[in-house]
Amino acid sequence: MSGPPPGISVQGLTKTYKNIPAVSNLSFAVPPGSITGFLGPNGSGKTTTLRMLLGLVRPTAGLALIDGVPHASLQQPGQVVGAVLDAQGAHPKHTALTHLEVYCAAMRVPLTQARAMLDLVGLGSVATRRTGEFSLGMRQRLALATALLGQPRYLVLDEPANGLDPEGMAWLREFLLSYARSGGTVLVSSHILREVEQMADHLVIVSNGTLVHQGTTADLRNAYRARVLVACSDPARLAAALAAAGITDAQIQGDGRLAVAGAEPERIAALATEQKVTVFGTHIEHVDLEQVFLSMTSGRYAATTGYPQQGPPPPGFVQPGYAPQQQYPPQHQHPPQQYPQSQQYQQAGYAPQQYPPGAPAPHQPPFGPGGFQR
Repeated sequence: MSGPPPGISVQGLTKTYKNIPAVSNLSFAVPPGSITGFLGPNGSGKTTTLRMLLGLVRPTAGLALIDGVPHASLQQPGQVVGAVLDAQGAHPKHTALTHLEVYCAAMRVPLTQARAMLDLVGLGSVATRRTGEFSLGMRQRLALATALLGQPRYLVLDEPANGLDPEGMAWLREFLLSYARSGGTVLVSSHILREVEQMADHLVIVSNGTLVHQGTTADLRNAYRARVLVACSDPARLAAALAAAGITDAQIQGDGRLAVAGAEPERIAALATEQKVTVFGTHIEHVDLEQVFLSMTSGRYAATTGYPQQGPPPPGFVQPGYAPQQQYPPQHQHPPQQYPQSQQYQQAGYAPQQYPPGAPAPHQPPFGPGGFQR
């Protein structure tokens, strides 16, 4: 007989509180070996969905399955799925090591796992400190270490980047990528697309408890085409020439440039030359996925964004999905800011974290990740 279908599956999940729907007929799948970003604004039903998946909330209707069965039917749940829903679960008088050893006993895993997981998440040097002295970022790491004690195949994380500084967020991203490369599956929620865009290969976007998008990150990006901004002597004439050539998505912008979607700059330049339209410059503008995400999920708590104004849109008005318009000609030219690549992002003196953990480093510097004293 074949085993249960791998992965996480949510089928028609619904939860209603006193006739108020928190989640409505929600269905999605988390492919095994993937990092799936579960995105939506605050109050969109993400945490309720995760709690139903983990058997903490009884659904009004529908199913939430892990490896083809409900969480309550898993034989060794702590060794199948690790979860972080709240970083405040540790007793403030317990040390980090004691906290994990309690969970080791409850999960029937060797006590040595406690020390190993603290080392894995960068808390080995503070193992004997009380958790009440920890910062929010340190408590997030401790919660992740707790979820990893049983060496689970799945990680379910609810807003794990809360409280992390940029270094901590980069560490978390690299850690989850390493976990997925080792065969693990991650479902991570967030209300900020940019937090998960760099690591998630699948996205599930919800709003008001309902599904608005499911697919790969590439699918979402390809659904919104880049456009070419053309500064030229006669935008209207060039737009007419493009339309005659079958390129109909061309709009004159407020700064006088022509925005063209569905055509390469070389094709646009060739048509401009035929029509004797002088092209001063072109710029390829890619869609800002954060703006696309906001346009998908807006409207739950509608409010004015400022004092009402009369007349045309103010300078800097942005069409949803695109970055703010640059003035032409540009007033200042600055080289694009360079960001370190993921493989280069590590604090001096620290080896990159890998999952599962390798041999311990021969030397520990006096300060741990995040800058706290060992």
